[in-house]
Amino acid sequence: MKMPPEMIKAQENMRPGVITAEGFLGDDDRGLMDIIMDDEREMAKLGLDFEYIAKIMRKFLRIGEKGLGEPIKHGNFEIFVYEARGFIPCPFEDGIFRKKVVTIENLENKEKIMYSELSIHLLEKHHFLQGEGAKFRLEPKKLKKVFLG
Repeated sequence: MKMPPEMIKAQENMRPGVITAEGFLGDDDRGLMDIIMDDEREMAKLGLDFEYIAKIMRKFLRIGEKGLGEPIKHGNFEIFVYEARGFIPCPFEDGIFRKKVVTIENLENKEKIMYSELSIHLLEKHHFLQGEGAKFRLEPKKLKKVFLG
């Protein structure tokens, strides 16, 4: 599939060493648009809405920040927020985000996920969950298990 220039630029920005050492594509050999379309299909199949999941992720980020660098429990979840100094730009060139990383565990089923403030933006605005094997890849099935049991 032929990609528009803005998608080509975003994909180039996602390569290792451009914005982050590891990049955003992992070891995935699919093109950016194929990754997005495949994840959109998987999210729909699982009954997951991108905006709703982003809202939940943002809520847990805010709750976890209250732990001031220590893990906290909230209902059936344990949340840990780590903030490094600095900012990271979106590879789609539409924002800059604090380097905040959330680790959340669903204490009922022991499923865990790690995401960043940028991950929320990528999911919500671009439907981009990162490539297979990427450090911050958001697997749709894992999102469902962690947040919705």
